[in-house]
Amino acid sequence: MASSTVNRWLRPEVYPLFAAVGVAVGICGFQLVRNICINPEVRVNKEKGAAGVLDNHAEGEKYAEHFVRKFVRNKSPEIMPAVNKFFTDPK
Repeated sequence: MASSTVNRWLRPEVYPLFAAVGVAVGICGFQLVRNICINPEVRVNKEKGAAGVLDNHAEGEKYAEHFVRKFVRNKSPEIMPAVNKFFTDPK
């Protein structure tokens, strides 16, 4: 029984499925760790939880304006700008 299960799921055709699921689990794990560690609204220990609602806008701004958001802020919202320019701009 075990060998038929292994033969069914460990085939080269299934590797892209494993890769896609692995990437999705990795992204979810990254976001979970990021929220637990640096999100100002998440409190894991009792000392910070007893503080109630904090009006710490600087910490919230730091969390929201991370590196990726700053990097793409002034970029064009295109996936492949060179290909788009090639097909749309007249020469």
